[in-house]
Amino acid sequence: MRKKTRVVHIIFLIILTVFFIECSKDEGNIIPPEIIEEPPASGDLIFFDEFDIDGALDTSKWTFEIIPPNNGSWWNGEEQHYTGRRDNTYISNGTMKIVAKKEVYTFQGSTKNYTSARLNSKFSFTYGRIDVKAKLPKGGGTWPAIWTIGSNINSVGWPACGEIDIMEHWGHEPTIVSSATHNTACSGDCSGVTVGKTAISDYNDEFHVYSMIWNENEIQFLIDDELKYTYDPSPKDTRNWPYSADQFIILNLAMGGSWFTIDPDFKEAAMEIDYVRVYKN
Repeated sequence: MRKKTRVVHIIFLIILTVFFIECSKDEGNIIPPEIIEEPPASGDLIFFDEFDIDGALDTSKWTFEIIPPNNGSWWNGEEQHYTGRRDNTYISNGTMKIVAKKEVYTFQGSTKNYTSARLNSKFSFTYGRIDVKAKLPKGGGTWPAIWTIGSNINSVGWPACGEIDIMEHWGHEPTIVSSATHNTACSGDCSGVTVGKTAISDYNDEFHVYSMIWNENEIQFLIDDELKYTYDPSPKDTRNWPYSADQFIILNLAMGGSWFTIDPDFKEAAMEIDYVRVYKN
């Protein structure tokens, strides 16, 4: 009996040893869950897109604006056609790419030499915080922007609807990013918000979080949670503060403008967006 008991014990120990060895192997192959960055924001998350599914854009959240509003052209002397093609907008490896290309493209009888994309959110809101983590394109003539505009633009027009430029970047001034507000009282040169004064040298190598905090008193502009500008006109009126109504988000990459040219050697460039998040105050 003792011999049989000892044999049983030995077999049991061997089984346990094999079990723990196999468990150790399995633990080495466990893929940890993806950690989603928590931005320095407070309040409830009311809109987001993490761009974590490869393929086409989520059209329940975004729409492509492709019809030029200015008699077949875009404002500011832009030289591209915006499209809804996968060539110009797609998601891969956890980021959404807006791609500007040098190519001949005809739309509604108008032929241009560049294509790109302009995305409008179907979501609009009043007051909150927007965080957009982005890597900017490189190349003379590129003009990426992260901005919002009043949802009432079709009824009151621009700039009465109010525009908030969270981030603009021009390829011919590559180490500078801008923030601005536009309304009927001032356009780009509003007090407290200075266009083109924030230096950022690694715009094309690293992602940065471009943010706007908007409440009934002021609009703050931040990069990587560092406050850069504050727009706080006083006294407020309908001319300098049309910002008490809904705005929607625009992400676009324009090519060229009325005050700068496109590098003749330009071929293609992309703005990458890691995420868009909106928090309610």
